[in-house]
Amino acid sequence: MNITQYMETHGHEQLSVFTDNSVGIRAFISIHDTTLGPALGGVRIWPHKTEDDALMDVLRLSRGMTYKAAASGLHMGGGKALIMASSQDKTEAMMRAFGRFVESLGGRYITTEDVGATTQDMEWIAQETNHVTGLPVNLGGSGDPSEMTGYGIYQGMKACAKEIWGNGSLKGRTIAIQGFGKVASYLAGHLIQEDAKLIVTDINQSALDRAGELGLEVIDDPSAIYEVACDIFAPCALGGILNDDTIPRLKCKVVAGSANNQLLDDHHASTLQDQGILYAPDYILNAGGIINISLEMGQPYDEKAATEKVARIYDTIESVIYLAKNEGITTARAADRLAEERITAKRCLS
Repeated sequence: MNITQYMETHGHEQLSVFTDNSVGIRAFISIHDTTLGPALGGVRIWPHKTEDDALMDVLRLSRGMTYKAAASGLHMGGGKALIMASSQDKTEAMMRAFGRFVESLGGRYITTEDVGATTQDMEWIAQETNHVTGLPVNLGGSGDPSEMTGYGIYQGMKACAKEIWGNGSLKGRTIAIQGFGKVASYLAGHLIQEDAKLIVTDINQSALDRAGELGLEVIDDPSAIYEVACDIFAPCALGGILNDDTIPRLKCKVVAGSANNQLLDDHHASTLQDQGILYAPDYILNAGGIINISLEMGQPYDEKAATEKVARIYDTIESVIYLAKNEGITTARAADRLAEERITAKRCLS
């Protein structure tokens, strides 16, 4: 992997590496673009098999954060951090060491939660740096961003439903959820209230047990979820799952979920479109978390204002669909254009 060539091609500004053998940490921070403000993005704790896999993950995720922040109207850039470890192996010493890593960047990168991280981790990080968000409510933060992320996914699904079926109601719709972590659980709460039918799979038995306790239909074989007849397929696990193998197996009219980088390659947006499937661009749909934590930066956190702002994901998805239809492009390209136009406009003012 030619890292510098990849970064130049995709517009990355900075990639930083940090190690501390005394606490067993290997970590990366990727800053993609700071045109609109400091780079905001969570720290993912994940035991990638190879360093190349970890680097590709953090680079792709940071770029997605730039587009997510721009398309959401935030005055923030995009960044991401990754600690190569299992979430079960993290310690206070490890997270505080990561906090010192964040502090060394002087505010160019602001961290928060991502896969494998918790509000407790943010508390430990905050012992070493002020450049952290998503702190517990009792410390003046907004708490776990998963709840708002789930709410934003729900709003985006309703916008897609209006486009496909003529109204935003999800009552009676069958929704297949791939991955039943925190975000998917909050999403499920909204969908259950609207009387949707949920079918769930996950690689972790504990997640399936939780789904079963809620009375949801469970698919034990994770690979079988692609072939479930449903109205909406919701990828809520890791990325790259929409590809040449999986897309032909889908039996849905909409793809709308919380996972980042769902498309393995850009051309898979066209593949979905050719198959008659409406794709809700992931970084538009899952922006609820970053929108939420942006409202705790430099001001007292206001949950009501945050909820209202996250609800506008519905409007953003409508704008993406309109642009795609009007310009004859995919929804993925339409989302990119919205973000790129905002970044370009800011550069022109600088």
